[in-house]
Amino acid sequence: MFYRKKTYQVKSDFVVAFNKHFNENLLPTQRKYGSRLVGRWMTTEQDGLVEIFAIWEYDSYEAYVQIEEKVRGDQEHVKRVIEWYNRHGGRDHVISEQLVSVIDEEIYSTVER
Repeated sequence: MFYRKKTYQVKSDFVVAFNKHFNENLLPTQRKYGSRLVGRWMTTEQDGLVEIFAIWEYDSYEAYVQIEEKVRGDQEHVKRVIEWYNRHGGRDHVISEQLVSVIDEEIYSTVER
């Protein structure tokens, strides 16, 4: 198994829009191609920021790469994402003004199976 954790630091006034985007646009396409969401959580606001993170499970690293290629190649998905960015001031604006940081990393279990 391959596990991935994706963490965002989001400005608190953007959390509702960001979570809605995840649930309506990102999650359905990820699931369509085989991503398995273990869970997605967020912290309470501190100094105007909220940390949001998701843990994903894949059969292997190779399966993860294949799924990501399919997601990025899904033209309807890409169109929805671009439209969402445009409604919120454009991709550059969202990344520079609303998402303070994004970390995508492999994680490892500490529990023996």
